Amino acid sequence: MLKILRPIIHIINAIIVVGLIAIHFVIKESTYQTSLYYYTFPLPAIIIIVLVLSILLNKRFRKYNLVLAVVFLIIWLSRSFKITFTEDIKEQDLEIVFWNASNNQEFEDVFEETKRIPDVVVLAEYHSFDLKEARKKYSKYHFYENSIEEIGVFSKEQIEIKKVMPSKFGSAVINFETHGLNFYAVDVSGSIDVPRSWELEFVDNVIIKTKNTVVLGDFNVPYESKFLMQIKKKFNHAFNEKGNGFRETWFWGFPFLSLDHIWASKDLKILKTEKISTWKSDHAMLKTVIKN
Repeated sequence: MLKILRPIIHIINAIIVVGLIAIHFVIKESTYQTSLYYYTFPLPAIIIIVLVLSILLNKRFRKYNLVLAVVFLIIWLSRSFKITFTEDIKEQDLEIVFWNASNNQEFEDVFEETKRIPDVVVLAEYHSFDLKEARKKYSKYHFYENSIEEIGVFSKEQIEIKKVMPSKFGSAVINFETHGLNFYAVDVSGSIDVPRSWELEFVDNVIIKTKNTVVLGDFNVPYESKFLMQIKKKFNHAFNEKGNGFRETWFWGFPFLSLDHIWASKDLKILKTEKISTWKSDHAMLKTVIKN
């Protein structure tokens, strides 16, 4: 039966593979609908699909799938896998952490995962269940939470909230200052009903300061997205500059999509960036050190 169906399987395989190549390398984010396919089928997913399909093929056609999988793997590694050298870090340098807390995690979870208390922490999807206890326990430090926008901020120094900027469709940017730096905490809506183009345009419009500035958050688009072009022109990507390993932060420790990003203005020096995966959230934690 499989022998009879093989020609049909080969045709289906060719259609699927060509379609995936077109989505990822040609069509990309040209329309709202294709952008959803583009995010759904990043290179790791395409590699897995091509390998699974190869099981159903005969030896002659299987080798083409395997060659394609190797080519896709090389492209993915060249884009995503980083090897950099950490520069000397001093006590006064600033350790900054961003984490999508997935609704249930707290600042103390960050302290546990990083095994220290960073200088600045920003949490997205944060509901401040234990914030009162944290304020008591870490009374010499400073906390801010916005329950409407679900963003929390911790700092060892005073936090000055400059502006809270929600979009019409569930995204939010909070501009604050601490440790002598300007910050934009970003949480872009992940709703499939809201085009990312709208929300990233909103983010671009509200990020006014581009000096002495750190932009960090869940952007809900991968690094390759054309909607990050404006930020790329004005800021350096912390993981690209000083990270090691795979850049992807989602999901559950598997390097599927790089949705979370820390960006530093070009006048700031990034000394080290680390991705910390944990089962406490489907998003990995990002920690970067900025020279102070």
